Amino acid sequence: MEELIECICEYIRKPYTDYAVMINGEWGSGKTYFWNNKLRNRIESITVNGKKYKTIYMSLYGINSLEEISKKIFIETNPMISKTLKKFVDSREGNLIPEYVKTGLDMANLFGTMQFSSDKLDFSKLFTIDDKILCFDDLERANVDVIDILGYINNFVEHDGIKTILICNENELATKFKNNNVELKTLIATIMLDKEGKLVSKADTKNESDSYEKPLANLLEEKITDIFDRANAYERIKEKLIGETFEYIPEYSYILSGMIMKYSYNEQLSEFYKRNNSTIIAAFNKSKTRNLRILKHALNDFEKIFNNVVRDFPDISHSVLRTILTFTIAVSFEIKAGNISKEKLKSIKDNDEYTSIIFTSKILNDNNQFYLREFDNKYFLNNAEEYRFFKFVEVYIRTRYFDEKLYKENMKVATNKLTSTSKINEHRYLKILNGDYLKLSDFDFDTLSKQVLEEIRQGKIEFKEHVKIFCIYKYLIKSGLVDINMTELKSAYQLGLQVAASQCPNIDLIENDIDFDYDKEDKDTLWAVNQYVKTKERAIEEKAIEKASELFKNLPNNIQEFYKGIVGDYQNLPVFSKYDMEDLYNKFELTPNYDLYNIVNMFHVRYENKKELFKADSKNLKKLCDIIDKSRGSKDKTIKKVLLGNISNIINSIAESYEVKM
Repeated sequence: MEELIECICEYIRKPYTDYAVMINGEWGSGKTYFWNNKLRNRIESITVNGKKYKTIYMSLYGINSLEEISKKIFIETNPMISKTLKKFVDSREGNLIPEYVKTGLDMANLFGTMQFSSDKLDFSKLFTIDDKILCFDDLERANVDVIDILGYINNFVEHDGIKTILICNENELATKFKNNNVELKTLIATIMLDKEGKLVSKADTKNESDSYEKPLANLLEEKITDIFDRANAYERIKEKLIGETFEYIPEYSYILSGMIMKYSYNEQLSEFYKRNNSTIIAAFNKSKTRNLRILKHALNDFEKIFNNVVRDFPDISHSVLRTILTFTIAVSFEIKAGNISKEKLKSIKDNDEYTSIIFTSKILNDNNQFYLREFDNKYFLNNAEEYRFFKFVEVYIRTRYFDEKLYKENMKVATNKLTSTSKINEHRYLKILNGDYLKLSDFDFDTLSKQVLEEIRQGKIEFKEHVKIFCIYKYLIKSGLVDINMTELKSAYQLGLQVAASQCPNIDLIENDIDFDYDKEDKDTLWAVNQYVKTKERAIEEKAIEKASELFKNLPNNIQEFYKGIVGDYQNLPVFSKYDMEDLYNKFELTPNYDLYNIVNMFHVRYENKKELFKADSKNLKKLCDIIDKSRGSKDKTIKKVLLGNISNIINSIAESYEVKM
C-alpha cells in the first residue's frame, strides 16, 4: 500500500504533467476509504516549487450532465460560497437544483466580487484550479457517457496540466459498455445484416457462397462491435489521457482496524471485535470477494445481535458469540454478493434441518442442496460447534426484521448445546484444561484439584480429554502443587476411563484424536496413552455391535435414517464389522434400485480419508463382496444385480486405494 501512495505522490511532485493516473479496484474494496484516510493527507503535505496543492474530491455517482461536474468544481474552488451551500450542492438534491447556487452567485454580484447573469451560467468558465488536485471517484457509476466525461477531464489534464486522479472499477466499465442498450443495438445490427443479405440461410439460397457459415449470434456480436465500437473508443481516449493505472489491493487489517474504531462508543463490542480480528478476516477471505462495504454492513448488523445476546444471555460463552459473528458475516456475503439467492437460505427452518441436509446431500448427490454443503465447508470447515445455523440472523440479514421470538428460541437451543459458564461450573476439570486454575488463590486451587481428581475417578471427564488431564496432573504433582502420588493418579485415571467410555455417547474411530504434543519418552504418559487406546478400542467394539443392529434395521424401508446414520452419528464406527453380511445382502435385495444406486456413493463418502475405519470393516465387507459376486453367477441379469455388483466394485476399489488386502 505504501508503494501505491509513493507512486501517486511521485506523480504529484512532477513540475508538469499532461496525463492523469487511475486507481482501479473492485466495488466495495475500500478505494474511497483509502483516498480519505491515507492518500489525501499525503498529497496535501507535498510542496512543489514552494506551492502546496489542495485536493478536490468528486463522486460521479448519479451525475447526469457535464454541467453538474463544473458546478461542483466551482463550488469547491470559490471562496465566496459558504460551507453550508457547499454541503447542500454536494448532496444528491443539490446537484439537481442549481437555483440555490444562483442565489449565492447573485449575492456575490451584489457585493461586486463577480459580474455575470445567473439566468444561464457556464460554470466551467467560473473557476481556476491550477493549485488543485482533482480526484474523480465512481467513474463507472455516472449517468453520463464515460467517454464524454473523459473528454471533459482531458481539457484540464492535457491543456492546463492539472493533476488528476481517477478512481474506478474498470471491469464494471467494460460491462457497462457491452450491455448498454443491448436490445436496440441488436435490432439495428439485425436490420443491417438483413439489408446486406447476410441473414439468408443455405436452405434459402442456391448459391452456397451467399450463405453464412457463422452462427447468427456470432454475426450479431461482430456487427454490434463494428457499429457501436465504444469500448475501443474508451481505450483510445484512455491511452491518451491516463498515463498510469494502479491496481488497488487493500490492506484489510488496516481497514478493519478503522472499522472497529468506529465502535469505540460500545466498549464491550469493540473489545469483542478486537479479540476476534482474525475470525473476521478469515470469514472475509473465505467469501472470496474484496467487498469491504458488505463487511462493514455485516459488522453493523452484528452490533444489534451482540447487544441483544449479551443482555439476554449474560452467561453466553465466547465460542457461541464467535460462531454467530462468523454466521452473520457469511450470510451477509452470500446474499449481498449474490453467491446464494435469498430463497436458498430462506427455505432452511432451523439448525437441525441445516445439519441434516448437509449429511444427506453427500449421499444423495443432491445438486439442489450442494450450495449448503459448500457454504458450510467454506465458513465452518474447522469449526466443531454443533449449532452453526442461526435462523433469526438469516431472517434479519435478508429482511431487516429482527424477530424477537425466533431470536430467543434459537439462542435457548444454542446455549443448551454449546459450552457455557454453567457447564464449566458443572465440570470443574475445564478450569484445569483451560488454565483458569492459575488465577485462583492457593486455598481455592487446593479445593479445585481435589474436586477434579474426584471427577476423574467418577468418569465425569470427557473421554477424549483423559490423556491431556493426566499429563497436566503429572505436571502438577511434579511441581509440588498437588499432594498425591502417581499410583493414586493412575488408579483414578484407569477407573474413570472405563466409566467415561461406557457413558460416552459419541465415542468413535477417529484417528489421532489425542490432539496435543506429549512427551513420547515418558513412561507414565505412554502408559496413559496405551490405556486410553485399549479402552477406546473395547468401547468402540461394544458400541459398534449395539449400533450396527440399530442402523441396519432402517433397511430397506427407512432409507433416509440409514443415510443419516451412516455418514452422521455412526460415520466413525466400524458398524459393518459387527453385522451379519448375509442379512445385509438380503436387505439390499429388498432395497429399491434408486436407493441402491445412492448406496454406492455412500461407501465412497464413508471411507474417504478414513483408512483405519475401512481396515476395521474390511474383513466383513470382503464377505459381502463374496456373496454379491456369487450371486452374479446366475443366468438372470437384472438392474439390481448390476447395482449390487457396483457395490462390490466400489468396496474393492477403496481397498486397492488403501492397499488393504481383501
